[in-house]
Amino acid sequence: MKTIKTFALAALLSATAFAGAEAHVSFLDREVPLDTTILATLQVPHGCDGKATTEVRVKLPEGFVFAKPQPKAGWELEVIKGDYQKTYDNHGDKVKAGAIEIRWKNGNLSDDFYDTFVIQGKVSGVEAGSSLAFPVTQLCGDVVTAWDQVATAGGDAHELKSPAPLLKVVAGEDHGHDHDDMAGMSMPGMDTTGKAGMDMSAMAAGAQAGETVKAGDLEISGAFAKAMLPGQPVGGGFFTVKNNGKTDDRLVSVSSPVAGEVQIHEMATKDNVMRMRQLKDGVAIAAGETLKLEPGNLHLMFQKVKTPFKQGDTVPVTLSFEKAGKIDLVLQVLSAQGK
Repeated sequence: MKTIKTFALAALLSATAFAGAEAHVSFLDREVPLDTTILATLQVPHGCDGKATTEVRVKLPEGFVFAKPQPKAGWELEVIKGDYQKTYDNHGDKVKAGAIEIRWKNGNLSDDFYDTFVIQGKVSGVEAGSSLAFPVTQLCGDVVTAWDQVATAGGDAHELKSPAPLLKVVAGEDHGHDHDDMAGMSMPGMDTTGKAGMDMSAMAAGAQAGETVKAGDLEISGAFAKAMLPGQPVGGGFFTVKNNGKTDDRLVSVSSPVAGEVQIHEMATKDNVMRMRQLKDGVAIAAGETLKLEPGNLHLMFQKVKTPFKQGDTVPVTLSFEKAGKIDLVLQVLSAQGK
């Protein structure tokens, strides 16, 4: 028997007049294999009554777990966390809580344009043949549109005015492919050894992945990046900077030949809500202090990655400091869990 899992809208939205639309918010790929980590790509084809979309909220159903949203340039990101109804296995760890809602906020997507919003997650603990509903709330300033309707058993989803985006769960030929499995797959643009075709010309002479790099009073160590899923255009990078001098410095910007842009991001969690924002002015390294870029905190965000990072590869970056100048660094690509 087919089942539908969904969440009710918050009471605040029930009193809001929802605008009509000519086309539905939906997923790019509407069938997903069971017990597989996927990139769920949500398509937002228009605004609300001609107004630009400024916020997109997605509620995650039970059975879509370990969710991580893809940041979008120009948008703030919030991840609301809560308890799962069941316990899920994540590489031997028993996980009872995680992301239950994703919000991209304070953006500006004109009604004239189309865009996508991507969430990485694992489909787990549901039966093949069932469907997972992801209620979406689209905000356009003071106008709100809810895509939250789910057809009853035997009903026709095409008759719904504001259907929730659905993912149909199907039995896959290969079950259990998750982060580490996908990170080890051969990717377009790699040579026969499996190494990515990255331009290494930006690396300092003699620089090696994982080594400690010194420039003036700064000492940089522990550099690594996380492996990415196939088709994932955004990656994360991390390292530690120790300022041994008596003068403050600042990491102003970062660049890499393997990405269209590298941003410095900050993550902070308060009241089970995680917020991510870009630090456009960089980040300070106080005299005598150590700055750590690490998962769940400060980190590099590689945008428009040319070839997804594969475990075992290296990623060259150039760090630009206010006083120390430019420093070339090499990041070792570890697993998607950073191990």
